[in-house]
Amino acid sequence: MPLSKERKTELIKGYQRHEKDTGSPEVQIAILTERINRLTDHMKNHKKDVHSRRGLIAMVNKRRRLLEYLKENDYQKYLEVTSRLGLQVK
Repeated sequence: MPLSKERKTELIKGYQRHEKDTGSPEVQIAILTERINRLTDHMKNHKKDVHSRRGLIAMVNKRRRLLEYLKENDYQKYLEVTSRLGLQVK
């Protein structure tokens, strides 16, 4: 279940650094978090869906790497993004 175009645009507008920004770490983390949440709900109902589980694990790892990058380069943005998305800060 991919994100709708409207929802993705809404996420981009909420986290972008400037008007034409679509690929900053903040935007990528927000989109990945939305996809992870949707896929987590799917996995609750379809416990044996191994292919989706593999994709979920890959998305979680990618988000973790992006969060580490953001934490190293701009700690204030890291704290802001994690609090807005409701992620735990380590």
